[in-house]
Amino acid sequence: MAGSLRVFWQRVSDGIQVQEIWAQFRTDARASYELYSQEVDWTRAPGESGGKRARRVVKGLFWAMMMKLSPGRRILLLIALILLVYPGFDVRYRDTEFQMPNLAFFGGLALVVLLALELADRVTMKRDLQIAREIQGWLMPSAPPSIPGIDIAFATRPANTVAGDYYDAFLRSIVPHPEQDLLDAQDRRLLIVVGDVAGKSLPAALLMATLQASLRTLATLPLSLPELVDRLNQYVCAQNAGGRRFITAFLAELNLSTRCLTFVNAGHNWPVLKRASGTIERLEKGGLPLGISPAARYECCDTILISGDFLLIFTDGVIEAENEKEEEYGEARMLEIIHTLLGRTASDALRSLMVSVDAFVGSARQHDDITCLVLRTFAAAEPRAV
Repeated sequence: MAGSLRVFWQRVSDGIQVQEIWAQFRTDARASYELYSQEVDWTRAPGESGGKRARRVVKGLFWAMMMKLSPGRRILLLIALILLVYPGFDVRYRDTEFQMPNLAFFGGLALVVLLALELADRVTMKRDLQIAREIQGWLMPSAPPSIPGIDIAFATRPANTVAGDYYDAFLRSIVPHPEQDLLDAQDRRLLIVVGDVAGKSLPAALLMATLQASLRTLATLPLSLPELVDRLNQYVCAQNAGGRRFITAFLAELNLSTRCLTFVNAGHNWPVLKRASGTIERLEKGGLPLGISPAARYECCDTILISGDFLLIFTDGVIEAENEKEEEYGEARMLEIIHTLLGRTASDALRSLMVSVDAFVGSARQHDDITCLVLRTFAAAEPRAV
């Protein structure tokens, strides 16, 4: 009997410790509460008593949950709740007695049916989202390009199954050539991009996919970086007819022979350039986020990278990561970590930053996508990241 119970518990809990299960429950409960409570007016009206406010809030939460269901399932839920609280009663009239039994069992059964219907929808949606996540994974580079003297690492962590963040790093030419592999280093550029679509989940992921496709197409043309960004903005504006979505992005092009980094910051978080000397620069020159105005113009800027320089490009999910006290990780903590990374490989630096964010957040639910790209320059004699 004890063995059967142990097997049953292992199957139900997937071997997770009770503390972890409780932490997961608290995280899920908090996320659900935030979902429903945002539709409730919590402000106390003038002259409103505490009891009246409590009844209004409970009523608001009830309707917030009810309206998430289809009309048929709302009715099923109401029937289930009525049956659960229905006490049953006896009717006596003269010599006749009629007994109405307690129907709580049927109320519980109706709730189980409702749960099964919702689970079926969730499983179907999860399967579709998993397929979308796999497709999104194909669009992202699985490994950085191998370039002498350049060490690159990147990582992304979606808040939901699919993400609205985008990162890429690939070689392109600035002159047309029939044999791309025969191009000299002076004709090749390393294009780096990190983007963040406003919002998250499936709508943001779809816009991210269009951004990736258009960027890859435009990169095959002999365009300068400002021209490429301008055309990309035109494309995103055309896809954003409703004006509800925009994309912050940082795009940079590295000349592999001179190590001149040309960049445009389209409303994105300012990347951190830590020099080999220990000084820190912020790359902020650019313009509006992509997709806001087709007439937007973007300022381009150049800087020279030397051996030992370290560039971190990140999305706002890093610095806005929150712990259970709703405190943000913030740029100050990020910069403290960056100060300790001089001389480290790109992958080691990225790992240290992600570990720092995870330690700060703890068991709190991730509410935004997190993406980082790290680039380090080094001399040819130095070892490359492994």
